Amino acid sequence: MSWTLDEWFVVALARTIGDGEVVFHGFASPCAQVAMHVAKRTHAPGSLLVEGATYAVDPVPVFVPPTSNDLALHRDATYRMRFEEFFDAACRGAIDRMFLSGGQIDGYGNTNVTAIGGLPHPKIKLGGGGGGCNISATIGALTVWTTRHRSGRTLVRHVDFLTDIGHRTPEGDRAELGYPGRGPEWLVTELGLFDFVDGHARLRVLFPDVTLADVDAATGFELRVELVDGLLPPPTAAELEAVRAVDPLGVRRSEFGPDELRRTFP
Repeated sequence: MSWTLDEWFVVALARTIGDGEVVFHGFASPCAQVAMHVAKRTHAPGSLLVEGATYAVDPVPVFVPPTSNDLALHRDATYRMRFEEFFDAACRGAIDRMFLSGGQIDGYGNTNVTAIGGLPHPKIKLGGGGGGCNISATIGALTVWTTRHRSGRTLVRHVDFLTDIGHRTPEGDRAELGYPGRGPEWLVTELGLFDFVDGHARLRVLFPDVTLADVDAATGFELRVELVDGLLPPPTAAELEAVRAVDPLGVRRSEFGPDELRRTFP
């Protein structure tokens, strides 16, 4: 049995979801979207999924379409939330986990999807948070991810614009700011898996074709390391079957560069 990096990456995201959790992903998030459905079909059948563009609750799509706005994602949904209903649920703490990514991510899990180079004259204007700042402050826990760690431009010491809230901001930490959400719990990249200790990312495990030097060279913030065995086991046959069944079009692959897509295991 063999698998590709994009398949293993999605499985790693899926494993951050606990059975019984209410889980949400944002716009244009194919890896997180596929991961949610993989978790539902494997280890977390009791999870409740909220689609990030249609706000469909627990849909059963035949396959994940190329856009998260596709009404195919309403298929067999238990309910279709209104925009304001979802934000009310997030603000009152009824959403257990949200997936977040960003053009920049700092060591505290703050993300930037607004502007590279900062305002008012950014080098690149990004899509914006779409309300992510508000709900990242109140949702139970966050899984942060990027497939562009190796570029050296994504995991940075300071984000140029703080869109979504991590553990600590220049104005203070979550407790000081009165934010009830627990903040980032995991950071998954194409190089390895981080958790958060004392509000800061800590590298726990590397993918087997990655070295610590690779991660060090690509990480702009202080690299805290405590490697442990067994935290990133290979995908099971059931997990691979779920990935391939829910995403036969390979929509998840759109997040990866060509070199990453050539990585195969074991």
